[in-house]
Amino acid sequence: MSKRLDRQHLPPDSMNRKLASRSAESLAEVLRKSTSAGQLVEECGNELAQVNASMQRHLAEPNQVTSAEVALKLNQAVEEKVASVADKLATVNSELSGHVRDRHLLKHQLAVVVKQEAAARHLALHDVLTGLPNRALFDDRLEHGLAQALRHRWSLALMFIDLDGFKRVNDNYGHRVGDLLLQTVAQRLRENTRSDDTVGRYGGDEFVYLLMEVKSEQGVAQFAERLVAAVHAPCEFSVDSVAVRLDIRASIGISLFPQDGHDAETLLRKADAAMYQAKQSGSSYAFAV
Repeated sequence: MSKRLDRQHLPPDSMNRKLASRSAESLAEVLRKSTSAGQLVEECGNELAQVNASMQRHLAEPNQVTSAEVALKLNQAVEEKVASVADKLATVNSELSGHVRDRHLLKHQLAVVVKQEAAARHLALHDVLTGLPNRALFDDRLEHGLAQALRHRWSLALMFIDLDGFKRVNDNYGHRVGDLLLQTVAQRLRENTRSDDTVGRYGGDEFVYLLMEVKSEQGVAQFAERLVAAVHAPCEFSVDSVAVRLDIRASIGISLFPQDGHDAETLLRKADAAMYQAKQSGSSYAFAV
């Protein structure tokens, strides 16, 4: 089975892979130079020790002036070598500093790419207004839920939720109030969602709810009543300093797996038909027949 849509990860950006490769090569070269400079420093230390020993021997000889001159020349040669090593070490330190800056820049670039990718994935799979899973993500979770239910021999319930009289809200109060109402209903549905369940916005004023691993039709009915009560609570908004109070109602159609169907299309169609049955009969919810 393919990965679920909300858990897919895009591959790393090729530009950042190249930057990381070049950064690694650069670091390897700097470390090689540092090792070389370290070896030269060790050589200088050994040579200085030899010069000091030589000076101590020559100073004990009769011709101390000639001996001192020889020792001073040897010492000067070592000093020149030390100066050369110091220059190389300064270059290594500078390159290391640049490498650290490059690493910080690369880390920042990667963080930006990851953040942008996550934002793009979320935008593609969630409703912009309510933040709920959109149709594509809900359909994917429904397919996944059906596969799980079939494997473990679970029952699940699919609810199709439609707000009654929503068009009148838009006509009487405007789309801004309508959007606030949709956001409020979405939040109330979200607050009544278990960790394994999914609520999504299917379009317009229609919401869908996937209830996993249900125990009985009676338990589903009780849960539907709880959702109805949550949606029916009064909604109060303040728009342009004008207080708006709305009493919104919802009609819920319910289909059950496996008795009402074994595939997503059938369950959605039967839940939609049950929702219209509930709306026409004036009841808050109805099961598929």
